[in-house]
Amino acid sequence: MKGFESFIGLNPWTALFTLINLVITFLILKKFLFKPVKKMIDDRQKEIDDTYQAADTAKAEAEALRSDYQSRLSNAKTEAAGIIQSATVDAQQRGEQIVRQARQDADQLRAKANADIARERRKALNEVKNDISTIAVDIAEKVVKKEINAKDQQALIEQFIQEMGESK
Repeated sequence: MKGFESFIGLNPWTALFTLINLVITFLILKKFLFKPVKKMIDDRQKEIDDTYQAADTAKAEAEALRSDYQSRLSNAKTEAAGIIQSATVDAQQRGEQIVRQARQDADQLRAKANADIARERRKALNEVKNDISTIAVDIAEKVVKKEINAKDQQALIEQFIQEMGESK
């Protein structure tokens, strides 16, 4: 067998030592290389998973904030529309009130002016009556050459005034 061993070059003791050496090298590599590398890979995977989880949480919070913002914006628009509508109604009512008050003031001024005109007319008529009565008395005295008593004077004045009023 020595010839075969030299031809193939397989020594059972060398093969056994090589196999034991391979197992020892594997165990050493496993202890000092594979476990730290596996731990580093697991730590990195955990860090990546945590990052994805944080990103998902941040995305959910951002979506909630966006939804809240949109609802607040919608509420603000609705409230603004209500305020504008209320202000418009108030302005219209105030405008109508101002117009109503102006008409009342104008009517009061018109009534006061009419009352002043009527009073001035009566005053003018009374003055005219007094002037006419004085003139009429003077004319009557000259015509009749006598004095007229107060009752006759008043009757003549009323008759004269009526005739003056009918001639207008």
